[in-house]
Amino acid sequence: MSFAARLEAELEQFKQEGVYKRLNHLEEPQAARTKMEGRGEVVILSSNNYLGLCDEPEVVAAGKRALDQFGAGTGSVRFICGTFTIHRELEQALARFVGCESSLTYVSCWNANEGLVPTLLGEQDIVISDQLNHASIIDAIRLAKTITKCQTAVYRHSDMADLEEKLRGAQAMNARLKLVFTDGVFSMEGDIANLPDIVALARRYGAVVAMDDSHASGVLGRSGRGTAEHYDMLGQVDIITSTLGKALGGAAGGFTAGPGPLADYLTQRSRPQLFSNALPPTVAGSALAAVRHLERHPELVTRLHENARYFREQLRALGFKPLPGKTPIVPVILGETAKAIQMSELLLAQGVFVTGFGYPVVPQGHARIRCQLSAAHTRDDLDFALSAFKLVGRNLGLI
Repeated sequence: MSFAARLEAELEQFKQEGVYKRLNHLEEPQAARTKMEGRGEVVILSSNNYLGLCDEPEVVAAGKRALDQFGAGTGSVRFICGTFTIHRELEQALARFVGCESSLTYVSCWNANEGLVPTLLGEQDIVISDQLNHASIIDAIRLAKTITKCQTAVYRHSDMADLEEKLRGAQAMNARLKLVFTDGVFSMEGDIANLPDIVALARRYGAVVAMDDSHASGVLGRSGRGTAEHYDMLGQVDIITSTLGKALGGAAGGFTAGPGPLADYLTQRSRPQLFSNALPPTVAGSALAAVRHLERHPELVTRLHENARYFREQLRALGFKPLPGKTPIVPVILGETAKAIQMSELLLAQGVFVTGFGYPVVPQGHARIRCQLSAAHTRDDLDFALSAFKLVGRNLGLI
């Protein structure tokens, strides 16, 4: 069997098992409602556009201005060909926003995580990771283990007793750097890391805390500054990585923030910085405008959480059992991957775009519909979606 034929056979198997993922093409900007090719107008419940800034005129205009001023891109890596002033301006704003002294941008938060762990850790060091951390953290740790031969450990999800046991083990092996890495908000569950206890344990055992705040930046805290602000702990997290591709403009890009020397050190040694082009200036411009827009409009965060509370409560009233939580991620667990995909397809037929997630994104038997709310949703949008959930849920015998 040829290579192409083998791939075709495996793809056909995905379709037969009901786990094949079809791409849906949008004809207009990402928004609370948008136009989908072949479907017409749909309500979006599957986007990380938490603050509705993807099509905010101020954000879009800033991206256009940066494109006009700086062109399409650097044409090479920053230290070779020069960097743009818009990058420096964005990095200063991001550091202030998340309560750190410095930050460095990457083309994605995946790159930021990938550029952090292998750069900081060597054979004498250990990274201790939450069991449910994002794939980008997991792969960054795998990469570091392969390249630098660092030690690794995994603690049970949000289990502080298990984390302390792993820290004791790291102390016993006399590890030089003990790095505890956690998500701020766990994207598939929608729950928030127990940051106060994580930081307290890290301080007790001389460890450094790194937190991927991608689903919390612009989302948690009174003014959207993330998990640290949610717990009134701004400035107390050693390293924060996050994305510009969700609440902060929704385009692309990521960053790593931390103490003053960190950004400089990563500039010197982080391979995604040394061997990959800089963030496109149009993205830097739109992301900077998104941060400034949020700083002027913290009411967007309030509206986002009001929408999330309403939607979660109404799903319960219909008879669904969404996972409890305080974030705009509202997962409805269905069990099998095929059922989650079937439900997402039936909801789309009713004009609601929400994605079904199954294995390998989540463990076998934990497939779900993951609803994501936005400050841009109106009550009419949410009620329209809830009506579709009611119809589809009854047809599938879920409620």
